[in-house]
Amino acid sequence: MTERSVDVAVVGAGIVGLGIAWALAESGRTVAVIDPAPATGATYAAAGMLAPVSELHYQEEDLLELMLASAQLYPAFIEPLGAGEAGYRTTATITVGADPADRQSLADLRRAQLAHGLSVEQLTIREARSREPLLSPRLSSAFSIDQDHQVDPRRLADRLRSAIAAMAAAKRWTHDAFIQQNAVALLHESDAGSRVNGVALADGSTVRAGEVIVANGLSAGQLEGLPEWLALPLRPVHGDIIRLRIPDRLQPFLTSTIRGLVRGLPVYLVPRADGTVVLGATQREDGSGGVSAGGVHQLLRDAQVLVPAVAELELIEVIARARPATPDNAPLLGRVTRGVDAAEDHIPGLIVATGFFRHGVLLTPIAAQHCLRLVDGTADGRWDRFRPDRFSSPTPRSSEA
Repeated sequence: MTERSVDVAVVGAGIVGLGIAWALAESGRTVAVIDPAPATGATYAAAGMLAPVSELHYQEEDLLELMLASAQLYPAFIEPLGAGEAGYRTTATITVGADPADRQSLADLRRAQLAHGLSVEQLTIREARSREPLLSPRLSSAFSIDQDHQVDPRRLADRLRSAIAAMAAAKRWTHDAFIQQNAVALLHESDAGSRVNGVALADGSTVRAGEVIVANGLSAGQLEGLPEWLALPLRPVHGDIIRLRIPDRLQPFLTSTIRGLVRGLPVYLVPRADGTVVLGATQREDGSGGVSAGGVHQLLRDAQVLVPAVAELELIEVIARARPATPDNAPLLGRVTRGVDAAEDHIPGLIVATGFFRHGVLLTPIAAQHCLRLVDGTADGRWDRFRPDRFSSPTPRSSEA
């Protein structure tokens, strides 16, 4: 059986796993990224809004701090990858409401945003349309958020994969940086409570590693070898995404990301540099992985309320993907400890980074930084609140103590 040895094995090659792997490779460590189909899950569908201000939700203040920290890291994170090549754009976000009820909802949100020290500028409809002439004149309210930007997740994932592969070639690693197989189990020195020292693959081969980072989204809890007492309560939240092509006669279609409420339902339009627009996103927990006809109808209908010219665009893609959500909508990020009151007593060699829900692209830089610092032993204690064992039983079984 084939056995590879690396400093760090990263299970999962979505945007979060790739970002973590890149940070570790940049630190001089050898890395193996294990995934049968890299960047084809939630990453492939993601719109890529870097929107900590727009994404503020009630009772998610801890998550806001994490999102703001990650947004601040983005320029430095993406610079060596090529901001333009990764589709990183610092254009503003404009939020709009369609009717009086939507106006009130956005006003309430703005009060909460301002209370947290966030900058949100109120616009008249005329001011909003001077920035984006194709916005409907019938909108009820508009706000500008200069701090919320965007990146193209597909292009960023490609850049990360290329950068990791180039690092492997430059440093003459003795193994492939990417292993396109399923990881089936964690390997331990003895029992499931002892040091994790590798990963078993579907073909029977193994990857030995000083650290294993589990970043494979909804599949994280399916790995054998996780402690039995560890609860990773992930649920799939499906979303429908539409991609539209802009005809030359309508260029430039939009320069800002448009986020809106239409009869209380959210919809967004994200313009890409390649002349396309990403339209999304529904959220449903019906267990269906297919595209929802009702969801697509809703998105097209509501987008046209905000920007009527959407009806003149070319439909080029409709897809659906599931995002991994947790009970508090915050990620499972950090080392696994043996008990809630024993943060210093962790299982050596095991880090979990999953459950990023709708924030995976935004939180990639902070997840990468935090995992690197965990490996270095210099982790920021602020992020202990997102420990992956926070939903687990306070004390493990005696056999694993």
